[in-house]
Amino acid sequence: MKRKILFILALYTVNIFVFAQYSSGALSPVGTTAVSVKLETTPTLVTLTLAGPSNCFLGLGLGNAGMATGADGFIYNSASTTDYTFNGIGNTPSADAVQDWTITSNTVSGSIRTIVATRSLTGSAGDTPIPNAAGNLDVFVARGNETMNLSYHGGANRDYATLPMSLDPTLATGEVKTDPTKYVMYPNPTIETVHFKNIDLIKSIDVYETTGRKVKTLKWKEGYIDVSDLKQGNYYLEITLKDGTLTYEKLIKQ
Repeated sequence: MKRKILFILALYTVNIFVFAQYSSGALSPVGTTAVSVKLETTPTLVTLTLAGPSNCFLGLGLGNAGMATGADGFIYNSASTTDYTFNGIGNTPSADAVQDWTITSNTVSGSIRTIVATRSLTGSAGDTPIPNAAGNLDVFVARGNETMNLSYHGGANRDYATLPMSLDPTLATGEVKTDPTKYVMYPNPTIETVHFKNIDLIKSIDVYETTGRKVKTLKWKEGYIDVSDLKQGNYYLEITLKDGTLTYEKLIKQ
C-alpha cells in the first residue's frame, strides 16, 4: 500500500508539468451584483463556475467592453441555449448557431444557484479563445431582475471583473498519455458529478483517500460518475482501462 501511495504521488507530480492547469482561485463576488465567478483551464477545456440568485438569469461575458457587438458570452436562462453573442448595449443577445457550452452541474442551495459548465478553449466561430496560461482575464457579469427570461437587467445588476489566472497544481487531471486513444475527465473540482469523454475505454474506477485507504468503486452511466456522497476533500481515482492499463487522477470534491 505504501508503494502504491508513493507511485500515485510521483505520477501526480509528473502530471503537474505535463498537464498544466490554471485557475482564478475561489468563487469571487463581482461588485454588488450578487454574482460570483470562477474560471479554470486545462490544455483542452475551460470550466466556468457561476453562482447567483436562483430566480434570475446569470450571464458572463469575455472582455472588458461589456455587451459590445460581437462580444462572446455564456447566459443561463429560461431557454435551452447558453452560448450567446452580444448585439450591443440595450439589444438582446443572439444564441450562437453552435452551442459550445455543456452544463455539467446545476444546483440550488437556498436561494443561490451554482452552475458549472465547460467548453473547449477555442470554442467555435464567434467564440473568444481562452488561453490555458497565467495572466489576467477580463470578464463582465449580469443577472436578471428577478426573471429567467432575457431582458434588461438594470444598471445595478451588472459589473466588470479581472480574473487573475495562475498555475494551480491541485487541478492536475488530464488525458491518458500512454494510450493513443485518450479519455478526458471534467470538471475538477466538482460538487456532484464527473464526466468522461471516451468513458468506454474504462473498465473500473476505484476511489482512494490520500492515506491510501480505498473508499469505494464507482459506477457510471451515460458518460459520468456520481461523487455527491463523497465528503469534501482530495481523493485519487485508480482507473483501470479495458486494455489492463492503470492510470491515476486526482479528484477535488467540493
